[in-house]
Amino acid sequence: MISKNVKVQAALKEEDRPIAFLVQMASQFESRILFEAGNKQVNVKSIMGMMGLGLHQIEDLTVVADGIDEEEAVSQIEGYLTKGA
Repeated sequence: MISKNVKVQAALKEEDRPIAFLVQMASQFESRILFEAGNKQVNVKSIMGMMGLGLHQIEDLTVVADGIDEEEAVSQIEGYLTKGA
């Protein structure tokens, strides 16, 4: 299991499309992937969980992944959250 603290890019907070993209991205990996922010922890593969997280209000979060492709999962998600790419 690995975890990485990430600062969320401001542009990702302005609309809901990034949430759907993150769910799609996370679903490509076998690993269990979670976002932790404050006292909330959500499964990134769950659209309902992600909508309830309130990504638009979060500046920093922790990406946690556990599984065979955990390093690649965290790397790609971190890249998207910090650079939008």
